[in-house]
Amino acid sequence: MMLELSTWCEVKEYLKTKKVIIIPVGSTEQHGPMGLMGTDFICPEFIARGVSDQTKTLVAPTLTIGMSQHHLAFPGSITLRPTTLIAVIKDVIHSLAGHGFTHLFFLNGHGGNVDSVKTAFSEVYAEHSFSKRPSSVHLQLCNWYGGKRLKKVQTRYFKTGEGSHATPSEISLSFYAHPGSVKKADLTPRVAPNHPFRDSSDFSDKFPDGRIGSDSSLASPEIGKEIFEAAVRDVLDAYELFLNPDIPA
Repeated sequence: MMLELSTWCEVKEYLKTKKVIIIPVGSTEQHGPMGLMGTDFICPEFIARGVSDQTKTLVAPTLTIGMSQHHLAFPGSITLRPTTLIAVIKDVIHSLAGHGFTHLFFLNGHGGNVDSVKTAFSEVYAEHSFSKRPSSVHLQLCNWYGGKRLKKVQTRYFKTGEGSHATPSEISLSFYAHPGSVKKADLTPRVAPNHPFRDSSDFSDKFPDGRIGSDSSLASPEIGKEIFEAAVRDVLDAYELFLNPDIPA
């Protein structure tokens, strides 16, 4: 059930029985010679739809641009400043809470978003604390790539070369979501280096083709299907715990 394909009347009816919504959040940034620019929003959006199919939960339009300043040396990458992303997340929260949504589940696909999203949550809660008004909104950040079932799939297929950016896991999932967009490339070195980095110049100097510690050539739509199924189950667990925090993990 997608918000953008619903009328306001349908959303009003939905709110009579459910107060929860899933908000996919990602980024638009380079993912090496093989990875799609939209990988980090394609993945959480695809998984959110899988969770929605099983739970009949409304899914908000994906926030497709995140905090990606370190990728700006690569053409096509778009970023928000951390402060801008914080403001965007806060406005989304206030908009949805104003309509009566009480449980907002942000499903994230980009590590660079984490600090800003968590800061936005803290800002929202602080507004209530300073005004002495109890908050009715419950906020959760879930990274689709952090679950135990997914880790098992990664261990089976990617004993080396998973890395941390332009990973075969995320590229496989994006290829499964969009099989007509599968890319191939000669990667040199096969496994990219892995170093700390600062700004976009530092990043591009250390990672000339955009990958960090990964071997993107291991990616395939077939593995992406297994990653999708595992990640949906992992996210479902996190989603159910969010709605029912007293259930033993």
